[in-house]
Amino acid sequence: MRNGSEKQMKDYYVILGIAPNASLSDVKKAFRQKAAEFHPDRNTSELAPEKFHAVKEAYDILSDDAARAAYDENRRRNLLDSPLETATDIWKHYLSGVLK
Repeated sequence: MRNGSEKQMKDYYVILGIAPNASLSDVKKAFRQKAAEFHPDRNTSELAPEKFHAVKEAYDILSDDAARAAYDENRRRNLLDSPLETATDIWKHYLSGVLK
C-alpha cells in the first residue's frame, strides 16, 4: 500500500481523455480541446484553474518524447507494484470525469 505522505501519480491520459497509445497529434488535439474547456477566461467554475493546470501539465509530459517514455515506464511500474490500488485510482478518475 502507498504511504499517505507519498504523492499520488496523476494519470495524464485520463486527464486529456486519450488512450495510452495516442499519437502526438491526438495529444495536441485533446490538449487544445481541454484547454479551451477549462481556460479560466472561458470557464467560471472554481475548479477551472486547477483543471486547466492539470491539462497543461499532462500536455507538457505527453508531448515530450523523453518525458513521456519516463512517465509511461513509471506508470507501468506503479501498475505492477500495486495493481488493485492503481486500477481503483484509474477507475475513480475515469468515473468522476464521466459523471461530472
